[in-house]
Amino acid sequence: MKTILTNKHISVGTRKTALQCYIEPVQMYGCEAWTISKQIQNKLEATEMWFLRRMLWIPWTAKKTNERVLNESNKRRPLVRIIRKRQATFLGHVMRRGKLEHLVTTGEFEGKRSRGRQREKIMDGLATWFGPGKVSDTLAAVKDSAIT
Repeated sequence: MKTILTNKHISVGTRKTALQCYIEPVQMYGCEAWTISKQIQNKLEATEMWFLRRMLWIPWTAKKTNERVLNESNKRRPLVRIIRKRQATFLGHVMRRGKLEHLVTTGEFEGKRSRGRQREKIMDGLATWFGPGKVSDTLAAVKDSAIT
């Protein structure tokens, strides 16, 4: 795809469309089950900027900030937002089903906790994205609708 994304004879809009159609789906494969920490989010955003700089032929030696590059291309960083939306949609399907996946996702199963720092769960990532209290309200609403 390098020859298409860096071709100056193809318009920037067409190159962006090619990026969205061919590269982003591969990059986001299986993202519904990811736990996105701040470090992973930074890597995703860096990859997004790397593709954009390559498409616009901006060398690394040019002292342009990411915000300036985004303004030049009339684009935002949608990748993390799209991943979070997919995770929220997947969570809705899991919560409505109410079986083993629901128990594992919400962490409502019996047993001992493992030693050391606990791993970040999908619910933790969605809680930071939605804001405090919104995920628990959403879960309660989904549970009530599943019961009735």
